[in-house]
Amino acid sequence: MLLKNTYNAFITAWQGLTLTLRHIVAGKAKRSMTPVKAKNYFAELENKTNTIQYPKQQLPIPEVGRYQLDVEIDDCIVCDLCAKICPVDCIDIKSIKATSAYGQTSDGSKKMLYAETFDIDMAKCLYCGLCTVVCPTECITMTNQYDRSVYQLGDLTYSFSDMSPELVQEKKQEYEQQQAAKLAAKQAALKAKEGGA
Repeated sequence: MLLKNTYNAFITAWQGLTLTLRHIVAGKAKRSMTPVKAKNYFAELENKTNTIQYPKQQLPIPEVGRYQLDVEIDDCIVCDLCAKICPVDCIDIKSIKATSAYGQTSDGSKKMLYAETFDIDMAKCLYCGLCTVVCPTECITMTNQYDRSVYQLGDLTYSFSDMSPELVQEKKQEYEQQQAAKLAAKQAALKAKEGGA
């Protein structure tokens, strides 16, 4: 019994040492960068290579990969659907109503809202892609940027709104003035109706 246990311990230690030595020698081999669609892409794991030499070498990125979010703000109609569907609330949108349609997106949708703020906190993002699916104008997309290393956590919050604070204030005042004028016209029409009745 003692002899059998000693033999098994020796064999197990020898197998572990052999595996370790094999990986030490194989660590010198470089990994070739083949496209993801190549038939032998996963065979690279069997080529006795340990790792890639990042950042000199980078793994190929799949076409349908989910990485950094990007927003084409000129195509955004500020519908807020992306923020509503986000399971972790990493998208923050504030809108300002326009007094009239002020432009069109690339797909022909009318723009009736200004994006006061459109921030995405990539530190919270799950990379689920739900926001890209529900966007009616397809202005929010996932890029192939996957390496976004920063020193401060706040640097992972990206702002896509291009409105200055002065412009935000101006557009808010325009909308408030329009609403006040509509209310005054409505009250004048009611008075005229009551006076004529």
